[in-house]
Amino acid sequence: MFRVRRPALSAATAATLLLALTACGGSAGAKSSASSGSSDLSSVTLAVGDTGWARAQAVLKLAGLDKTPYKVKWSVFQGGDLQLQAVRAGALDVASSSEIPPVFAAADGNANFKVVAVQKGTTLQQEVVAPKGSKITSMAQLKGKKVGYVKNTTAEYFLYELLKQAGLKWSDIKAVPLLPDAGLAALNGGSIDALASYGNSIIAAHGQGATTIGSGADILSGNFNWEASDKTIASAAKRAALADLLARVNKGYAYIRNGHETDYAKVTATTTHQSVSEALSQYKAGEQQRPTTIGLTTKAAIASEQQVADAFDALGALPKHLDVSTFWTDALNSDLRKALAS
Repeated sequence: MFRVRRPALSAATAATLLLALTACGGSAGAKSSASSGSSDLSSVTLAVGDTGWARAQAVLKLAGLDKTPYKVKWSVFQGGDLQLQAVRAGALDVASSSEIPPVFAAADGNANFKVVAVQKGTTLQQEVVAPKGSKITSMAQLKGKKVGYVKNTTAEYFLYELLKQAGLKWSDIKAVPLLPDAGLAALNGGSIDALASYGNSIIAAHGQGATTIGSGADILSGNFNWEASDKTIASAAKRAALADLLARVNKGYAYIRNGHETDYAKVTATTTHQSVSEALSQYKAGEQQRPTTIGLTTKAAIASEQQVADAFDALGALPKHLDVSTFWTDALNSDLRKALAS
């Protein structure tokens, strides 16, 4: 039976991780130009998570939108699950993730966060790959093989679905939970036969000769959540600052699409160790599949996440049935609607 256990992260551990990874952005200063009206946000500080690399920060800087009327402390994590652990421990105000991490973070019934916005994005580079020289070319050939995956993330979800499509059960493989970097090292070192992962680790794997044997592109919804702690949501000033920040990120992506793709590709290539042409090609493919935009929470988005939770529930991965609406809210919708329109 496919079961997932989410390791606890203490407040001290999360705080230590946050301090180790934090990069400060923005500055205190003028009044907010977005939803907060005449409110002075200079005393507000948002601790915000980013996944894989400083993507959101790069977008804001390229678009000239990084000078905020509040302070932002960014931290980069290898997955949305780690961000949500940090939120629950009080080390982050805001996290970003796929649909999967909040399902497990809320599984114990004590979620102290809510999904406050939804970012639509590409589901490319979410793959199961075999290493260079492998004779494995299909999912069906994974029976009895060691397969690395990033648990509590999209990688776990699409790996299961792809196995099912190939006529295999989760128990037919030797599943090995690994963080993206460790998974890549294990793949290259020969200790696993395949890897289900995403983003930079998949890009790097292909750069080292790995081949795709399965893709989550059409399995995943393309919904990526922004979650905030209950304490953050309870603060009118922090809600205003967060709405402004998300609107800036949304405008930043629009700016890049409007003739600045190469500039973004240059930043991406430096981080992912690709050529600029490769990074540009991947960016264009992703935006063609699904342009990156940020919007409000909706009933459709909640229903999409419920479908994911129900799948994990059916697999026995959750302690009990989970009603995902308990960790969604429209509390930011009014502020965000105004900020997006400004």
